[in-house]
Amino acid sequence: MSLQPELHQPFLKQVDKYLFILLFLMVGCFFTWSENILITRAIKLIGRNGVLLGSIYLYQRVRAYGIPASAKGDNILSVAFYAGYLLLGFASFLWSTNVGVSGLQWFMTCQSFVFSYFFVKTIQLIDQYFPGHSIRLYQLLGNTVFYLIVIFVVGMWVSPDVFYRLTHGGEEARLGGYIMNPNELGMLAGVGVACLIFNFYHAHRVVWTGFQLLIIFYALYATGSRSSLIGALLIIFFHVMQSDRKQIKALILVGMMVVTPVAVWKVVLKDGDSSRLEEVMSMTGRLPFWKALINEGLPREPLLGFGFMRIDYKEYFQSTHTYPGKMTHNTFMQVLMNLGFVGLTLVFFQMLFTLRGILSATKEKKLMLIGILIPITINSLTEFGIFGESNYGILFYQLVIFSISFQAREFLTTSEKIGLQRRKALGRLVVAN
Repeated sequence: MSLQPELHQPFLKQVDKYLFILLFLMVGCFFTWSENILITRAIKLIGRNGVLLGSIYLYQRVRAYGIPASAKGDNILSVAFYAGYLLLGFASFLWSTNVGVSGLQWFMTCQSFVFSYFFVKTIQLIDQYFPGHSIRLYQLLGNTVFYLIVIFVVGMWVSPDVFYRLTHGGEEARLGGYIMNPNELGMLAGVGVACLIFNFYHAHRVVWTGFQLLIIFYALYATGSRSSLIGALLIIFFHVMQSDRKQIKALILVGMMVVTPVAVWKVVLKDGDSSRLEEVMSMTGRLPFWKALINEGLPREPLLGFGFMRIDYKEYFQSTHTYPGKMTHNTFMQVLMNLGFVGLTLVFFQMLFTLRGILSATKEKKLMLIGILIPITINSLTEFGIFGESNYGILFYQLVIFSISFQAREFLTTSEKIGLQRRKALGRLVVAN
C-alpha cells in the first residue's frame, strides 16, 4: 500500500528541505568555526544535540502525517557489531587512561549514530510509501558537501589567513586553515564527488552538477591532499567502469590518462621535490610511527587497549625516533591501540557484514554506498577515519550502515491501514479542491 507522490508534493518538498538543513548543520558542526574554545564547544555539543533532536522531530512529523513505522531490520549483524564496538568503548571507561576524553568521544560517536538512525529511517519511510519521489540521499549529501566547500572557496579569496593552513615551515599553503584539517576537507570533497556524479546517471541538472563538481575539484586541489586526490580519481574510474556507453567510457578514460599524471606530479609528488619524495615514501612519518606503536605501545595493553580513543598512558605516544602523537593517523591502528585485539576483531566483522549488505543491495544503492566508502576508507588509512576521533567520516559511515539496515514490512496493522487510507483520501481531497 503506497501513496501517490504527486498528490503530496508540498509535504515531500518540506521533508526534503528539512533533511538537507539537518544534514548540512550536522556536518557543519564538525568544523572548528572559531578559535574561541567556548564557541567551538557550543557548536559541537549544543549544535549537534539540537540537530539530533531535529532529526527525531522530523521523523515524528513524517509519522504524524499518517505514515506507518513499518520497517523491519535487515543486515542486523552490521548494526549489532557496531553496537558491540560502542558497548566495548563504554566498558573501556573502567580502564581508560583519561575517562573524560574517552567519554566525550564516545558520546559524540553515539550522538551521530542516533542521528543517522532517524535520518535514514525517515528516508526509508518516504521510499516505501511514496514510490517515485525525488528525495535522494546522494543529492542531500552531494549538495551538503558543495555548499560547505563553497564557503571555503569563497573564504580562500576573501580571508586567506583564516582559510589557509601553512605547512612545511610556511612553504606550502593548504585549504582548511584552523577550521578543518586539509586531508579531512579533501575527504569531504571526495564524498561530494561520489554523490553528485549520480546526477549524470539520471540526467538531472547536468550543467549545474558539472559546475558543482568543478568547484569541488578546485577545492580538492587547494587542500593538497594526496590521499583525497587518489580517492576522487578512483571514484571517477569506478563509475566509468559501470557505464555501458563505450564512447563515453573511452573519452573519460583518455581524459583521466591526461589529467592523472599532472595531478599526481603536482599534488602527490610536489613537482618532484626530493625531500617531498622521501616524505611520500614514509607517508609523512606515519610508517615509523605505526611501527613504534606496534613494537612499543601495543605490548603494554594488547587485549583491551588503553581506553576509547586513547593510545598510551599519557596524552601523547612518543618513541625515540618518532614525533609525539595523540592519535595514530590510521583508524584501524587507532582501534587496536584504544580497544586492543578484542576491539579490532569486532571492527573487522562489523565491516565484513556491512560490505556484505552493500553488495546485496539494489544496483543504484550499491554503487552509491561503494562510492561513499572509497574516500572515507582511504582517509581511514591516513587520518581519523571511520573508527577514530569524532569526525564527519564517522557520520558518513554510520549513514552507510543504516542505509542497508531497513527493510519494508510486508503486513500492516489495522490501525496503520486505516491511517494510510485516511491520508490517501485527504490527498485526493486537496487535489480536487
